[in-house]
Amino acid sequence: MLSPARLRPRDVLRVGGAGLRTRPLRAFLSALGIAIGIAAMTAVVGISSSSRAELDRELATLGTNLLTAGPGKTIFGGDAKLPTESVAMVARIGPVNEVAATGKVPDTKVYRSDRIPEAETGGMSVQAAHLDLLGTVGAKLTSGTWLNAATSRYPATVLGASAARRLGIGAAGPDIQVSVGGVWFTVVGILDEVPLAPELDSAALVGWAAAEGYLDFDGHPTTLYTRSDDAAVEAVRAVLAATANPESPSEVEVSRPSDALEAQRATDRAFTGLLLGLGAVALLVGGVGVANTMVISVLERRAEIGLRRSLGATRGQIRVQFLAESLLLSALGGAGGVVLGIAVTTVYASTRSWPSVVPAWAMAGGVGATLLIGAVAGLYPAIRAARLAPTEALATP
Repeated sequence: MLSPARLRPRDVLRVGGAGLRTRPLRAFLSALGIAIGIAAMTAVVGISSSSRAELDRELATLGTNLLTAGPGKTIFGGDAKLPTESVAMVARIGPVNEVAATGKVPDTKVYRSDRIPEAETGGMSVQAAHLDLLGTVGAKLTSGTWLNAATSRYPATVLGASAARRLGIGAAGPDIQVSVGGVWFTVVGILDEVPLAPELDSAALVGWAAAEGYLDFDGHPTTLYTRSDDAAVEAVRAVLAATANPESPSEVEVSRPSDALEAQRATDRAFTGLLLGLGAVALLVGGVGVANTMVISVLERRAEIGLRRSLGATRGQIRVQFLAESLLLSALGGAGGVVLGIAVTTVYASTRSWPSVVPAWAMAGGVGATLLIGAVAGLYPAIRAARLAPTEALATP
């Protein structure tokens, strides 16, 4: 008995693309319709993601993932102390990305001149600071430089914004010095106001090693600043006290997460619902377009189907041909739509000075979804084409 020839993948692509090549204008318009739908979905996802990235960046300045910890009171009512190793221990918490500390140097005052009476403190404090403090609290300098590995070991200081104003210092420089605990420190930098850590505004910050060497600092931190993953802020807060002071976690005071974090999560949920709804509508429109194109294609090509059946093509091969054509049409529209959507997102984001963000899942999902929709939409026309009898198809004018 004669057996029908098997179609190899290359043959499937060739026969599936035949309908697209013979009717290029219709194929282009159909693919364009799909591309517009997918481009709309990709652009909406991209623009929304870019807007959310900008919002996240603005919320980050509000300290959504910033937690602080400091010593509280002992069971006898005295002042507790954090261990000198607390920073290293907190840094081992998995979701913690950044950690830095300051340590208040007690009974140490800052003066512009050694002629000022000791009672006139101006409300300023002296604090030892880790080198990572600037990035952790999001502080910026208005003048000079931040402490580094060299200057943190010598009498150099960075003044907070309020401290600099009270001392009458407008800019840092090698010839600008202040008396810190009776030792002359060079002002190497001046901070801008720090919204997330206002206690630094009225402080003179010195290096940790310099505070121990020149000011008899005992090395115990008084404030720990941590930055962690947004999703893990609550989890980090739950273990922060026990990690900072394992022997007496009850003697550690931990700040509560920012209210902006909950607002950020609510925004994410709203964006997710919006994207899912718009994406579903775009895919539905694309699927209807594919189905309509393929049904019309079957009606117009009945004679071609009858001829192929007469030459030995099986019903399965006819189904595969039209299904492949539907998938190719969907793939072209999906790929073009993703590219167009990325372009629209990039242009729009650049006009708003936003970061351009198009999630990988949106690009892959756009093409994948069109293939799925194309397969579903092309299945009925393919089955209908396969059911045509050769004689009936050839008799069609």
